Amino acid sequence: MLRYKTKNDEVITPKTFLKPTLYLLPFMIGVLIFTVYPFFNAILISFKEDFRVMTDEFSGYGLGNYAHILSDSTFISSIYNTIIYVVVVVSISLIISLFIAVMLNNIKRLQGLYQTAYFMPIVTSSAAIGLVWRWIFNYDYGILNYILSIFGQDAINWLNNPKYSLVCLCIYGIWSMLPMTIILLLSGLQNIDPQYYTAAKVDGAKSKDIFTNITVPLLAPTIGLVAIINMISAFKVFEGLYVLFGGKPGPAYNLYTVIFYLYDQFYTKFKVGYAAASAIILFLIILVFTVLQNKIQKKYDYY
Repeated sequence: MLRYKTKNDEVITPKTFLKPTLYLLPFMIGVLIFTVYPFFNAILISFKEDFRVMTDEFSGYGLGNYAHILSDSTFISSIYNTIIYVVVVVSISLIISLFIAVMLNNIKRLQGLYQTAYFMPIVTSSAAIGLVWRWIFNYDYGILNYILSIFGQDAINWLNNPKYSLVCLCIYGIWSMLPMTIILLLSGLQNIDPQYYTAAKVDGAKSKDIFTNITVPLLAPTIGLVAIINMISAFKVFEGLYVLFGGKPGPAYNLYTVIFYLYDQFYTKFKVGYAAASAIILFLIILVFTVLQNKIQKKYDYY
């Protein structure tokens, strides 16, 4: 019988793996069927030219699908819109969430109540939230235009003017990303040893210095993890766009994102090959950004 020894001199035999493997088997089967197989099937379909999903027929393998979408101005525009959305939403939501998390961490009374209040949007129906935001952006009765009128500014046609469509989507995206980001950062703050703050206060350090020299560096691993999670989520923006503009990519079809382009090709035009190719390109873009983020984080992670 094969035997292996761990660093702690524990003897492991093949029988040791049998029981855990049986417990994991249903999950592993599910992952293979619903994750691994669709992923590789999408790669295969992206190379099938003139693919017809109903009959499973295609003219041959090649790069025609990729050549088509990379020469499509709508797809190029969708990449541009998506990247702008990711940069704006992830960076601003992370900054706002950090300051809110620090404030929540310093609250001694009713901290659980405040945490619940900030977490509530996550468990609220996205359709209901979308309707609320459509009302906020309403030209005639929206609260946002009412606030602008208080300061003597003219009302803005937020949802019907292509000039402001990306701004609306970014505002909605920042708001929807705040709850989970705040909770994760707050969890990271609560894991920081209070002795660091005690020693800094004894040395007479100011609040600003404590935040920049202790809180941020010690929270850097959590910030990096949250940034990667939020970035991946932001690249897949679709729900907010669909709800805000009534199923259209902007008022003048000017706000295509990569996922909405994929949706349009698959469900509207039935161009499955183009949809699969756009999905693979999005995967590669996310992979590149994630790798870069990891390298940057490791470069400046000294704690």
